[in-house]
Amino acid sequence: MNTTKFNALAISPRKFSRIFAPFFLCAEPSIKKAKGIPAPIISNVAVAGLGFWLLSAILTTIPAKSAERISVVYGPIQFSLAVESLEALVKEGKVTEELSSYIGQIDPNSLTELRDIMQRRFEANPTAISQFTKGQLGQTVLERLGRVLQTEMGQNGATSLRTAFIAAASDPEGLNLLNMLRKFPDRVVRVDLTQGLQIIGEFEKILRNTAASVKVIQQASIIEASTNNNVNFSQLPDLRRPGSFPWQKQTLTINDTQRNRPLMVDLYLPQTNTPANVIVISHGAAGNRNTLSLLAEHLASYGFAIVVMEHPGDSLEKFQNFFSGLGDSPQPQELINRPLEIKYVLDELQRREQTEPALQGRLNLQQVGIIGQSIGGYTSLTLAGATLNFDLLRKDCVDNQIFNLSLLIQCEVSRLIPANYNFRDERIKAVIAINPLTSSVFGETGLSQVQIPVMFVASSDDIFTPAFPEQIVPFTWLTTPNKYLVVIEKASHFSLLGGREEDNSALPPLPREIVGPDPALARPYLNALSVAFFRNYLANQPEFQPFLSASYARSISQLPFTLSLVKNFTAAQLAEILNNNSANSTKPKVNSNP
Repeated sequence: MNTTKFNALAISPRKFSRIFAPFFLCAEPSIKKAKGIPAPIISNVAVAGLGFWLLSAILTTIPAKSAERISVVYGPIQFSLAVESLEALVKEGKVTEELSSYIGQIDPNSLTELRDIMQRRFEANPTAISQFTKGQLGQTVLERLGRVLQTEMGQNGATSLRTAFIAAASDPEGLNLLNMLRKFPDRVVRVDLTQGLQIIGEFEKILRNTAASVKVIQQASIIEASTNNNVNFSQLPDLRRPGSFPWQKQTLTINDTQRNRPLMVDLYLPQTNTPANVIVISHGAAGNRNTLSLLAEHLASYGFAIVVMEHPGDSLEKFQNFFSGLGDSPQPQELINRPLEIKYVLDELQRREQTEPALQGRLNLQQVGIIGQSIGGYTSLTLAGATLNFDLLRKDCVDNQIFNLSLLIQCEVSRLIPANYNFRDERIKAVIAINPLTSSVFGETGLSQVQIPVMFVASSDDIFTPAFPEQIVPFTWLTTPNKYLVVIEKASHFSLLGGREEDNSALPPLPREIVGPDPALARPYLNALSVAFFRNYLANQPEFQPFLSASYARSISQLPFTLSLVKNFTAAQLAEILNNNSANSTKPKVNSNP
């Protein structure tokens, strides 16, 4: 996924809880009078901030609300608030009589934040919104949200949400929460808190489990480093710096006759005396050949021939055309096409290496590595031997929750005709998967098929492919003896991306809260570790093994990003850690799919 693709109101659920809980703490006495609701449920719901937190957290993701009143329903409890009262508060700071009983306990700072949240504008155009919500993935998102934000009669609100989205984006005031309240076509939007709290609970569970497991991994990395700290890395080459090999870049157009499409490929060819080991780079959704081009340059300077793919079925250009109304949306079939495109390109390079003088003797296509980010991480793992798990997808995709966004993408695979797909390419000897999505599309059964060296790279603040369910737990399913888990604290889904050229995106940039700290400070970690990993496992240079250690990770780690690396991390360790750090949550199933 490319950093320039999507925008969101980046407000954390914890901030919503602090801002909105006072409203419902005031309402708690009346809630307690309701019969048949256990006291613990009443307490938990009130403390969680109930409807305002829920509404805002959901609307922050895919926003929309009602025209006149918001009606909040929780079992037999129901209360409502006029949109005009909320609008007067947000726009003028005016507290109406209706709001006065709720405002009493909210502090001025939280009130200011509330007003800011409700007026913050999306940079989005109605055509892009119309296109996204017309596609299968957009419809799925709206249908999930529509279970919570319903019509006045209690029906799924997906259609009304879509109308409010597009209408608000078309309005001169633009797309913000208040404007979408006015554009919701029903007189009242009915909020089902039972459904909504399940979604928020799932999201919070992911956040809690990720935070707890990252702490454990940091501790495990410290222990590993203390048992192997006899290497003085200051006396060794600094792998974060460019290598000594000059290289040249050329763009190839390969006609994929099997899928009837041209494939654009950037080839970074170093000047070496022997055939260069090849590394393929596969971008994420809405990416292109530039998404990881800085990494390609770095690896080429260490003598690797780098093949940077552009997957036309879900590239930046594909998304631009889709959101502009000039093309259709990416299809689930692209998750099958991606690994097949890479196989096709490797076959074609083998043919050209034998027939074209400029390539003869330059490429070692029997020792190939692969790096993939996000959906590219999924792609790389399929070529490494991971198998698709249609049984698990059928189970997990029946009623998946919206806040594991990667699961929405994985569930696209379940729309395909189940088959025994085999993408394993024997030429590929090692794989680095950055922020991959894995939990349901592979599961333990599919991921355990990988038997080549693997490095998983996880980002603690990744909301698109969350670290806990998509990398940390799946790491414990790997059975290959050579496996590494790299965790970067404070990193996001985008912290390792970077290209030399300007990305000519037609879509607005992501806010800083989503991207996180400057990616230029995190990319050197990936540069160094990828050089060491492939020098060791592709070039058979064991002198690079010390760099693949917790002690090396600690030696180059620096704020704002904290780098941890572990080789020995099991499901039992993870279970013990999470049990100790989540007294208020249920025991996670770390030996099966989260």
